[in-house]
Order: sequence, then C-alpha cells, then structure tokens
Amino acid sequence: MIESLLVANRGEIACRVFRTCRARGIATVAVHSDADAGALHVREADAAVRLPGAAPADTYLRGDLIVKAALAAGADAVHPGYGFLSENAEFARAVLDAGLVWVGPPPGAIEAMASKTRAKELMAAAGVPLLAPVDPATATGADLPLLLKAAAGGGGRGMRIVRELAQMKGELRAASAEATSAFGDGEVFAEPYVERGRHVEVQILADAHGTVWALGTRDCSLQRRHQKVIEESPAPGLPDELCAVLREAAVVAARAVGYRGAGTVEFLLSPQGRPYFLEMNTRLQVEHPVTEEVFGLDLVALQLAVAEGAALPAEPPPSEGHAVEARLYAEDPAAGWAPQTGRLHTLEVPGTAPGLVPVAAAAAPRLRVDTGYSDGDTIGVHYDALLAKVIVWAPTRAEALRALRHALRRARVHGPGTNRELLVRSLGHPDVTGGRFDTGFYERRLDALTTPVPGERCAAVAAALADAAARTSGDTLPARIGGWRNVAAPAQRKTYGEHEVRYRATRDGFVVEAEEGYEGREGREGGNGDDGDEVRVVAAGPHRVSLEIAGVVRHFDVRAYGDEVHVDTATGAYRLIARPRFSETGHRAPPGSLLAPMPGTVVRLAPGLAEGARVTAGQPLIWLEAMKMEHRVIAPASGTLTALHAAPGRQVEVGTLLAVVTAPDAPDAPDAPDDPHAQDAQEESA
Repeated sequence: MIESLLVANRGEIACRVFRTCRARGIATVAVHSDADAGALHVREADAAVRLPGAAPADTYLRGDLIVKAALAAGADAVHPGYGFLSENAEFARAVLDAGLVWVGPPPGAIEAMASKTRAKELMAAAGVPLLAPVDPATATGADLPLLLKAAAGGGGRGMRIVRELAQMKGELRAASAEATSAFGDGEVFAEPYVERGRHVEVQILADAHGTVWALGTRDCSLQRRHQKVIEESPAPGLPDELCAVLREAAVVAARAVGYRGAGTVEFLLSPQGRPYFLEMNTRLQVEHPVTEEVFGLDLVALQLAVAEGAALPAEPPPSEGHAVEARLYAEDPAAGWAPQTGRLHTLEVPGTAPGLVPVAAAAAPRLRVDTGYSDGDTIGVHYDALLAKVIVWAPTRAEALRALRHALRRARVHGPGTNRELLVRSLGHPDVTGGRFDTGFYERRLDALTTPVPGERCAAVAAALADAAARTSGDTLPARIGGWRNVAAPAQRKTYGEHEVRYRATRDGFVVEAEEGYEGREGREGGNGDDGDEVRVVAAGPHRVSLEIAGVVRHFDVRAYGDEVHVDTATGAYRLIARPRFSETGHRAPPGSLLAPMPGTVVRLAPGLAEGARVTAGQPLIWLEAMKMEHRVIAPASGTLTALHAAPGRQVEVGTLLAVVTAPDAPDAPDAPDDPHAQDAQEESA
C-alpha cells in the first residue's frame, strides 16, 4: 500500500493528484523550482523539496533530483502527472530502481510508445490504421502539407505545419528547439497533415491482470497552436460503429505493449470519417476530467489502485450524460495567443461543487474547477499559461455547453488577460453547438471570435462612479464637507484607456455627462452604451454600480487593484487601466521599434541577423520563449536593421527594446533605452 506519494510535477495536475491522495489517506510530497517556491501545489502538500533553478531543464526535467527528493522526503511512490518526465522511460526505471512505486505504465510500454515513430510501427503491425510517416529530408511538394511533431511528447510543443518546402529547414529547427526545451529530447518527425480533421481519443485503463478498459471517446478538435482548448466526452456525432472501431483499436494498442495504468490513444478522423492512429500518450491527459464525469470515476484513484496491484472489474461502469471542459489560459488570443503574466488577484467561478464526480443520475448540471492557482498568486513566464480547467457535466450536450458558457461568463478572473471571452463565444458558436467543427476552427474563426467586447464605455462609467463613491464615502471630515454645496459641482473626469468619463455629484446622486458630440438617442432598444446611448445612474457604490442604458437597468461589479480595474457584468467582463490625470513625460521608442510583446527569454535570432542587415516586412527576426512556447517577433516594415539589442539567452520584460528597423526613406533611428512603458510599438507575435 502507498503511504506517501511524491508528484513529479507542478501546478494544476499536482493539486489534482494531491486531492485524491488526501481522500485516500496518502501523505503528499511536492517538488518545486525557485519560481514555484510559493505555488499552490507547494502550499497544499504535506512536504516539499526544492529543485534549484527556474528553467524546466534544471528542475522538473531532472529525474535524478526528483528521485533524491522522494527518498529524502520518505515517499514510497512517484506520480509523474503530465508533461515534463511523465513519458520518460529512463525516469520510470530510475524510480523503480530506487525501490519506489511508479504510478504509471511499465518502462517498456513507455519506451515503445514514447517514440512516435516506433509507436506507428507497432500499430501498423497490429493492424491499426495510421498515417505513414514522411522523411523531411526527402519530402517533395506532393507530400505537403506536412505536420512536424516532437517524438518524445505532446501538448502542442514541437509541432509545426509546413505548407512550403522552403519553410522546412526553419520549422524543423524551431520544432526541435521547442521539443528540447519541453521534453529534453529534440527528435522530430513528419506525417501528412489532414485538413479539417477531427481529433478524437479514447481513454484506456489497464491493470496487471489482463483487463483493459476503453472508456468512451473524447473530442479535442478545438485547438490553438496544436494545444487543446475545449474538450468533451463523448465525441459528438460519431456513429456507434465508428466508436466501436476506435475503442477496439485503443485496446489493441494497449495490449500490443503490455500496458498498465491510465493512458490515451489518439486518432485523427478525416472529413470522410476515416480514422488514423496518431499516438498513444502513456500518462494521464489534461482533459481526463470529462471522462471522469461521464463515467463517475476517479482516474487518479484508479491509477493508484492499479499501481498497488489491484484488479479492475471485468467491465467499466456505463457512461451517462455529457461533459465539456474549457481551458482558461492567461493569454491574448487576438495577439497571436501571446501569454500574459502578472498577479492573479481573484479567480472565482460561482457554483463550483465539491468532489470529483457527479451524483449518479443527477438532473441538473454540475460544475467543477481544477486549478493550480489561488488569489494573490503570480503567473510567471517559465511554465504553461494554463490557469484553470472549468468542467461541466449535464444530462445532455446542449445543457452542458450552455451551463459551461454561463459559468465562464459569471466567473471573476481578475489579473492578467485571459482567453475567457474566446471560450464563451466558442461555446455558443453555431459550428460548435451543431457539432460541425475540426482542428482548423480557430484558424478560420479567430478574427470574429476576438472582436472587442461591446459595452466597454459603460464599464468605464461604472469604474469611474465606483471610484468616486469609494472616495466620498465614510465619516472623515473632508468627505462629509464635500458631500453638499450650494454651488453646482464642476464635472469630474476619469479616463480608462480611450474612454474619458465626465460626471457630476448632485444632491440626487451622480449624473453622467454625454460624450463630446453626443446628440442623444433616448429610448433606443438593445443599447450597450458604446454608441451614445443615454446613461442614467440608478445606484453607485464602491463595488457595485447600476446604470439604466437605453431603458434597461444593468448591474456592474467593480474591483480596483491600483490602476487596474476589473468590471464584471452578466454579459461580459472588462479589464481597464486608469490613466493618470496628467500625462507623464518619458522616453518613447523610435519608429520601427521591435518591443518584446511578453516577458521571456531570447532563444535565437534569424540567421545572419546583425546591425546593418536588410530585412523585409513580416520577416521573423527574433524568437522569444515564454511559458514553454516559442513566439516570433517580426519586422514591422522593410528596411535596414539599425539597432539590435537582443541576444540568445537574454531575459526580457514586456516592452523591452529588441531591435529597430529603419525604412529606406526614414532617418536613422537613435538607440533608445529599454522602456517597459514604450509606446508606438509595431511588433507582432505569431
């Protein structure tokens, strides 16, 4: 029996495993990098061991240090989580050689499936349909498009689509570098890229006594940068015959390598419905909660039981209802999915239920949140941008989609920008509700899904009035004297972004003045305040403001964190930055500047890049690594590189000046100091 377990991971998955351990009476041990010293998974564990450094290669990818940590803390078992070393056969062997219980499949099974090329050979021999690999060195135009993939891992790292042969060399280099950073192995292979395919997978669970479960299907087609965003179980719209084929193929794959524990067999469905084996993940998947919810199982508890030698029942329980999971990321989808960093002030999803699985035959939707963060934590640059997974179970798919959309809209997420609005819009998109989507959904729909949320002006009005209410409330002498006067009060001004709010305090409350040039459209139906609708203040307090907009009363919940203000409503959420009353003077970046769009590390430069080089508009010049993904900084215009401040290995903050490109008809631009507040940047990340 396992008495104490170390999780060789961090964040959400470590917290998830600890939750099951607590329920089963198992002591927990965390490991952490220096960047994670105060992280939630460290605070929740019974004991914690430091891994010196911050980069994954120095910490969570150091199997030798993790084994030493387990022995030092008195753990008798190791759970790898997902990512990092979870699919590393050498690490599994090191754990076993140290006399510890390995909560995962046998090293031989990991080894057989960890190399995607070897896995395909095994599946072909077992009769499982697959896409034949293509040698990048001999690929021709007839082979395109190709998908480059990391041989040692998944999660979208080390994946690139190649549509032109001229791109092959550069994309191979980028994919290999990203794979090395994420998994410690830079091997990359290529296979045909299927346009408009669906990503469908089967959760398996096997014991040491010959029983293999195939737990339904999951659809993970809604992806960005080859990383999943929304997942659901069962996969919608698949014929029963096809589901049976997928489950049988998954069982064949598991038996072919003598599998034990939890794993996932992934397939690509062509537009014609033909399945192809993609890979087998020899670990627990990020999206495992949707399977737990529809089957009423705790997969982590089953992993532990199998590791202790328990036998599974001959058949799994029947599935019931539908579950959908949305991954809440700290990122800006409209800016090339650029990761966002900073302090997470509040993360709250109303209606979250305790426990892991729904009550059997429940009639109402059930909400679950898995996260590795809590209020006040800092989102850094070193690891994945995942904030939380929000999961809903409901009797039907339509109910689950609606309930998840509602939960996300009502959530309070105060801090760096997130993809929350994208998730809300995605869950209500007709292609999603109708089950007509594929892996290219975001590539085609992103512009429409990332248009600004309407109603921002009224959110700014609410923020200004809440600020005024906070400053004029209380029993201090200045507040009491300032509460009334015989002379009409002058208009007060408060600016948030592009919105200047003018209001007056009267005996009857606050009055909002119209914007410049406003002529009035009293009584217009459906107004949101962005088009000059009449706005009347119904009530205003420090944290809640009610406004009547075009005849409809709407409520705004306001929280300020210094100059950063978050406004939550029933129809949208807004993150506003209060501008100072008087502009501050300071350095401005020269024209043609390339500023760092995010904090991160410069990992490489374009070949031959140096001051004096000629560059063309749109040319990738600098690659930054942030949150385990690479991001390109491209030339804003054609011209000459007149300044270069980036070098591989350099740590940069948002707004750091990386380079300057001077157009042919522009004067040479002088060097400028690094300025985190520099404006007029023309950088772009992709």
